[in-house]
Formats: sequence, structure tokens, C-alpha cells
Amino acid sequence: MSEENTIEQVIIIGSGPAGHTAAVYTARADLNPLMFEGFMAGGVAAGGQLTTTTDVENYPGFPEGIMGPELMDQMRAQSVRFETRIRTETVDSVDLSSRPFAVKAGSKTWHARSLIIATGATAKRLGLPGEEQYWQRGMSACAVCDGALPIFRNKPLIVIGGGDSAAEEASYLAKFGSTVTLLVRRDELRASKAMQKRVFDNPKIEVLWNTNATEVLGDGKLMNQVRVKNNKTGEERVLDASGLFYAIGHEPNTAFLGGQLEMDETGYLVTKGNSMATSVPGVFACGDVQDKTYRQAITAAGTGCMAALEAERFLS
Repeated sequence: MSEENTIEQVIIIGSGPAGHTAAVYTARADLNPLMFEGFMAGGVAAGGQLTTTTDVENYPGFPEGIMGPELMDQMRAQSVRFETRIRTETVDSVDLSSRPFAVKAGSKTWHARSLIIATGATAKRLGLPGEEQYWQRGMSACAVCDGALPIFRNKPLIVIGGGDSAAEEASYLAKFGSTVTLLVRRDELRASKAMQKRVFDNPKIEVLWNTNATEVLGDGKLMNQVRVKNNKTGEERVLDASGLFYAIGHEPNTAFLGGQLEMDETGYLVTKGNSMATSVPGVFACGDVQDKTYRQAITAAGTGCMAALEAERFLS
């Protein structure tokens, strides 16, 4: 019987820390998992957002830190060691209307008794001139992940955004940078009153209202300036900055589900209580596709473990 015609016990869709942790746990439970790791799904390589990160210093077990792509290579190798079968394909659609569930990738369809969705979320970008060149060379979409790195310490930093996460990132970065400039495209913050107070009370944070970044400048290796424009007056100027952090939100990678699972108003999968169970029995979600609060590699791995244990329990 070909692999395609076999009914799998569990199919894992996604290959970040959540997906690979789920793979290790389900493989060790003799569930013989099949993983679709994606091929540039969401514009990111197999392995997820950590493949776009340089130094990872906050993942336990690596006292000297580790490069993001290397960490994901090690996670993948561990999944393979426990005989997870990995396909480098992106899932196009799923059919959750009956069991076994159908998973379509390219011209082929696979079937599974349970699914673990670990497709993550992609940080929104602005597509500024210079962004491609300087991404992860002074530019980041995660202050908590990268803000403490030596290149940002005691240097001027810029955050773009006006919501709670932008206010939170600016406050966090103020611990490390010499100054933090918050670029807000409107004349007010969308952030909660409590978060606004933290920003306004911090002497190291300056807010530039009605301001858009228009270009990222650098020396070819690292960014060192940002060109900005006041969208009311049209005035342009160049700000010195050793770091530029986007806090304009993430896009959960859920389009392929076709609305078959319950989501919140921003598209994140809803899981039940202290559980990774989705609105369809036998389908579990883990990692950033269902977590818009923490968004860390270690929390994703933890929920990957939870999803795997719940899938094992469901199947038995």
C-alpha cells in the first residue's frame, strides 16, 4: 500500500519548534508521524521564523547561545532520529468534514486520524527600501527575542507601531538602548491606557506622531539610519539608529484551513481552555498559530508537547 493511500495516525503540518516537538513526542509514542515541513510557506523556509533569526540566547540548554537556523537543524535531526517522515511540501488545503481527515499537497492527498497544526505566524513587514538587505542586520520583528543582543546595547533604537505590542517593545528596549524612538503613523496610540502611561513616563522613549519610515540605510553590513517622513507636513529627516523593530502585528498562517476551525477576530486558531484541542475533535493546534501573547520558541515547543500528548490520548 503506498504511503499516500495509508491512513496515518497523525499528520503534523508545520516545522518550527512546536511541530518538531510534536514530532518527537508522537514518534516516541509509536504513532509514526508524517510531517509536512513546508516549502517557503508564508515566505519562510522550513523551520519557521527561527530560520530568519541570528543569535538565540534565551532557549534553555545553550549557555553560549545558538544561531536560529542551527537550532532548527538540530530539532529536525532529532525528529528524523525518531523516524518522523518529513515531506518538504506545503499543504494547500485540508478537509475536516469527515474522518479520516484529508490533507492535500500538490496533486496528492493523504489521510489521517488526527492532525496537529503548527504552521506558525509570519511577522508583517513594510517592504521598505533597504529592508531586505538589513533584515536581521539591525532589523527585527521581535524585541523580546533580539533586543538584548550586544549590537543594540546603549545605542539609539527605533520601534514602528502604535498598539500594545509596540508600546511593550519600546518599554522593553528602553532597558538596553540609549534612546528609543517610537514612530506612530497617527496622532494617537492604539495601545491601552496602562501601556501608554508606561511609554509616556519613560524618559528614554520619544514618540514621533504622524510619522512613517520610508527607507532603511546602512553601511552595507549593518543598518545605522532610518529615513522618516511626517505624513502631515511632508517634512523628511534621517534618524540615527542601530536597531529598527517592527511591532505592526503578525499574520497567522491559517488560510489553507479554509475557515474550518474556529479562529479569533485576527485569524489565530482558538484552542480550548488549558488544552491544544481545536473546534474539531482530533485536530490540535500548537505554537504561534494559536499563541499571539508569548510567541517564543520555548512556549511553542511546550505547546507542541501538549498537542502530541493530547493527540496520543485522542487516538487511544
